[in-house]
Amino acid sequence: MFGRSKTTQTTDAPVEESSTPGAAGQGKGRPTPSRKEAEARNRRPLVPTDRRAAAREERARARAQRELEYQAMRTGDERHMPPRDRGPVRRFIRDHVDSRWNLGELFLPLAAVLLVLQMVLLNTQPEIAFVILVVLYVYVLAAVVDAWFLWRGTKKRVAAKFGPDALPQGATMYTVMRAFQVRPSRLPKPQVKHGQRPS
Repeated sequence: MFGRSKTTQTTDAPVEESSTPGAAGQGKGRPTPSRKEAEARNRRPLVPTDRRAAAREERARARAQRELEYQAMRTGDERHMPPRDRGPVRRFIRDHVDSRWNLGELFLPLAAVLLVLQMVLLNTQPEIAFVILVVLYVYVLAAVVDAWFLWRGTKKRVAAKFGPDALPQGATMYTVMRAFQVRPSRLPKPQVKHGQRPS
């Protein structure tokens, strides 16, 4: 009898322990989903069923993103600018370029005028047309030299303000291309005036 009661006590203990998790599990009110069910619920088709509707939605999203970026570049809001225009270093480079007169920013209108004059005078006064062409090439060379000095000054100023390793990749072309753009057409829009020292 003593042995049987001992066996009964030992077998009763697991029954009481097993009832405890059951009681705790009742608070959830629903069965735990299996892994297969959870994966099926999160699974999305790789190819949409309606490709035309998906393409329209994608074009609408891309159009809205481009419009948001364009407005940000017009107003100077860096939160929505393209990644290539964000950051204090890029902003400092833009302000440094916009604060000075660059020969490159006058290149396009001057080249258009000189080329029209050359075409008009080519048959009647070829000597003057040749001189106009030489003047155009000299101006291009001067604009390139001016852009080189601009880049040297920009690099020194960026290193002094942000450190020698702060220049981002592609900063040279970013500086020179902005210097050769006509000022009203630059994006992001200039935030400083000619002669104003960038902060």
